[in-house]
Amino acid sequence: MENTKSNTADRELRLTRTLEAPVELVWEVWTQPEHIAKWWGPNGFTNTISKMDVEPEGEWDLVMHGPDGTDYKNKSIFKEVIPLKKIVYEHVSGPKFVATIEFEAQGEQTHISWHMLFESREQFIQVVKTFKADEGLKQNLEKLNQYVKGVKLG
Repeated sequence: MENTKSNTADRELRLTRTLEAPVELVWEVWTQPEHIAKWWGPNGFTNTISKMDVEPEGEWDLVMHGPDGTDYKNKSIFKEVIPLKKIVYEHVSGPKFVATIEFEAQGEQTHISWHMLFESREQFIQVVKTFKADEGLKQNLEKLNQYVKGVKLG
């Protein structure tokens, strides 16, 4: 092992944002496929979700449709789900990474922390340079923030 678990800064993406919606709503649009399909991914992408079992060991099968017509198949396995608090999933199709999303209620707002840990520094660099994952994650959070502003609970 070239990397120890304690030294992961060279292969992780981290982003935080305060969303203009209560945590119950943010959780709902994050865990319901009919909602997440409408905001997930970078600008210009659409999504088809064939399976989304938000529970430990549950599968999430998603196809992201790029603006150029390219389809990107994604398969993830949920590892930890703590309602209204935390979601951890392992992206098992390439590129492999573990994502941890934490939700913190702040009155009528929600502070969200999004962390992605890649298998290796090389993979991290490739994903950020090739796929602009850092910019994509920022766009994803912005799309989520815009989406929750127009949605009501339930």
